[in-house]
Amino acid sequence: MKAREEKIIKKNTIWTIIANSFLAVIKLVGGIIGNSSVLITDAINSISDIATNLVVYVSAKFSKKERDEAHPYGHDKFDSMVSIFLGVALIITAFEVGKNAFTKLYNVIFNDLVIEVPAYYTILVVFITLVIKEILYRKTKIDAKKANSQALLAQAWDHRSDTLTSIGALIGILGAIFNLGFLDPIASLFILFFILKLGFKIVKTGVSQVVDEAAGDEQVEAIKRIVLRDDKVLSIDEIKTRLFGVKYYVDLEISLDKTLSLNDAHKIAEKIHDDIEDELSDVIHCMIHVNPGKEKQKKVE
Repeated sequence: MKAREEKIIKKNTIWTIIANSFLAVIKLVGGIIGNSSVLITDAINSISDIATNLVVYVSAKFSKKERDEAHPYGHDKFDSMVSIFLGVALIITAFEVGKNAFTKLYNVIFNDLVIEVPAYYTILVVFITLVIKEILYRKTKIDAKKANSQALLAQAWDHRSDTLTSIGALIGILGAIFNLGFLDPIASLFILFFILKLGFKIVKTGVSQVVDEAAGDEQVEAIKRIVLRDDKVLSIDEIKTRLFGVKYYVDLEISLDKTLSLNDAHKIAEKIHDDIEDELSDVIHCMIHVNPGKEKQKKVE
């Protein structure tokens, strides 16, 4: 399973690196020949994306290693740490976009900056970028789910942020062509907030996975329903969950009739354990402790 997930991550990332390399070349050449500083800036962004893609590729080797004696719970947190790195990279990108936009807007308004008119074919370069990035976003999001990889999901959202940036580039090019240079920095400032939101969302999710955040109410209620489905369970005494990578560990304490034999109590606990792991795809493992019960009615504490 881990080998298959590693293969999915690496294959997706290789295609992403190829796509970003192609986009970097056509943006750089198109920007230089077509007289578009917006495209040249976007090309630099694509080159920086390749560096983060390489980090994801390398991390797959570590995060998808099988459990060993030193790491009995696996290595999935490597994946979460890489997603934090990608989120921070997005936030830095957003600040760079904002800084450049503010500078350009100031120069356009107060220093009468004249933005050079780019060639019409630069619009085609941006359109190609939008199509490729949207395809990469959709494909990477699907692969992230298959590979249970938060880092790959962060890479998918990075593609989406690139789509937003390219929309800003398109507005900037059209603004320059129609002598509306102020549209470029204004569009960039608008897009800045979307990129920042994505970056903070990725960082928050990654940190939650690293610090063992508990499952949400929906997951906990689903666990309770499965447990209480067995009429031999007198009560749920405690439920503990913790996020590990993109899935959860569950620790349960339940009360059963104290007159049951050890073998019967074990069979009940084992069935509940199997039902939880079979029915809830986001549960990695469930551990159940059985307490001797005294009450005849079910309750949840």
